[in-house]
Amino acid sequence: MKQFIDAEFSKTLDNFNRMAADVALKDEIVRAVELCLASLRSDGKILFAGNGGSAADAQHWAGELVSRFYYDRPGLPAIALTTDTSILTAIGNDYGYDYTFARQVEALGRRGDVLVVISTSGNSPNILRAAQAARDRGIYVIGFTGQGGGKLAPLCDVCFRIPSDETPRIQEGHEFIGHLLCALIEAEMYPR
Repeated sequence: MKQFIDAEFSKTLDNFNRMAADVALKDEIVRAVELCLASLRSDGKILFAGNGGSAADAQHWAGELVSRFYYDRPGLPAIALTTDTSILTAIGNDYGYDYTFARQVEALGRRGDVLVVISTSGNSPNILRAAQAARDRGIYVIGFTGQGGGKLAPLCDVCFRIPSDETPRIQEGHEFIGHLLCALIEAEMYPR
């Protein structure tokens, strides 16, 4: 077991060291924050979507913005499209699972909003449809994927491609960057 534990620590540290050395990644983080700030300052909102563990990230990050991250301040408009079981099951039943997020983007999204989509493969059909629905409506798309980017990458204004093919490493990278976005958005919208 200790060898497995050491190997997991080593893979995670290697992944984070590659991310820390990636100047383009840091520029993408700044660009993503700027898109979110522009939306929020224009009375827009941030929508989040993902499947499985990525659905948990979507809910987590929306919660950090609506409630608080590092400190108390007014809430920020963020919605996880993963949480309303009546909406999800109605869309899944009436249109099919591939439309679970796209239909919500069509109903709730407005030009200038931001859609954050999370897919480790970059190929989840319901995420791809949501990203396309956002693009069709003038909604900015920030994607979180693995190193390949999948079919999602070209649909994004900013795409965070974590430098790994292992789902746990990709998800760890997503969580770190998601926290950075929340912290920077909070600090810029409501400086201490």
